[in-house]
Amino acid sequence: MAMTNELCADIGYMSLNHADEQLCGDHVEVVEQEDNSTVIVLADGLGSGVKASILSTLTSKIISTMIAAGLKLEDAVETIAATLPVCSVRGVAYSTFTIMRIVNNRRAEIIQYDNPKLILLRDGANFEYPVTELTIGDKKILRSELSLKENDVFIMMSDGVVHAGVGLTYNFGWKREDIISFMEVFFSVGFTAKTLTKILIDECDKLYAGQPGDDATVCTVRIRTREPMNLMIGPPSNRDDCKKMMALFFAKQGKHIVCGGTTSTIVSEYLKKPIRTNLVFSDPEIPPTAEIEGVDLVTEGVITINRVLEYAKNYLEDNTSYEQWSCKQDGASKIARMLFEEATDINFFVGRAVNPAHQNPNLPINFNIKMRLVDELAQCLGKMGKHIKVSYF
Repeated sequence: MAMTNELCADIGYMSLNHADEQLCGDHVEVVEQEDNSTVIVLADGLGSGVKASILSTLTSKIISTMIAAGLKLEDAVETIAATLPVCSVRGVAYSTFTIMRIVNNRRAEIIQYDNPKLILLRDGANFEYPVTELTIGDKKILRSELSLKENDVFIMMSDGVVHAGVGLTYNFGWKREDIISFMEVFFSVGFTAKTLTKILIDECDKLYAGQPGDDATVCTVRIRTREPMNLMIGPPSNRDDCKKMMALFFAKQGKHIVCGGTTSTIVSEYLKKPIRTNLVFSDPEIPPTAEIEGVDLVTEGVITINRVLEYAKNYLEDNTSYEQWSCKQDGASKIARMLFEEATDINFFVGRAVNPAHQNPNLPINFNIKMRLVDELAQCLGKMGKHIKVSYF
């Protein structure tokens, strides 16, 4: 999640492979640069399968590497236009692409070459952004530059999306206007970029009747306000550090989540507020949550976090668990919603005290499950584009 000032860019992408192909012929590359800019390239290689996959990967890697090295967008495009051959049979380039460069989360530069035209939803409706036509090499390129607004949603796609349903549901595929009307409905719900992408990809799959006739890729960028989130799990290894750990944790902006029985007891003593346990089991496998005034969510520790980690891994793959965690009321589902959907910056406060209940006697050395869980969860959240900081006590 690219960030500066109060806005940040939430980026999510997914692909459908051409039926019977192992590899996707489309490729998305996201590169965060040191100058507070982020480059996103969606490339679509001609045809499908291995050859297309190599072409789209090369295109996106070359473009993003050149721009990351400080080359102007136009120069990068000129290089790629000169490098990529044109197919002698069909007279079309071997790879098409859409490039979006977000600068300081204040403005965007967009370059489009032969991919379906990028859609911008602003204030809930389609926004016709300015487009200039350029010829670079012998290729017709569309260039745009615009200022960003909070809640802007940019949708980039490969032509497999607009071809969805050709000859099945629609005679000539799914028109851009149809996609716009379909996506406008979801604008005001506040879904993450990944969820918006999944909604659109699932619809494509439906239109293809589960047998995509082309690779279809969607990359959504949602401009949103930064949202810090703080999660504490486990007491400190030295009991004398409790006060320091609590003071640092509660000084942080944003919501506060406390996981673990001992940890919540320490928090309750620090805040001088009682723990009220909820007796409702929303999920028989997940221990019930509790309440402490001044804390946004209080849950059990290892079992709950382990479930959150399962959801996080699934989120990064095909996000099929979304139906479970997006609406259930157990501790793990609530944490998943807060970390995956609400948060942009996540601070973990991890106590290193060893819980005798978590040590497996079959292992030759004491293996602290909690550390591993937090470590893996932090990595997954980093892959989702969150800014992560882990502090140990």
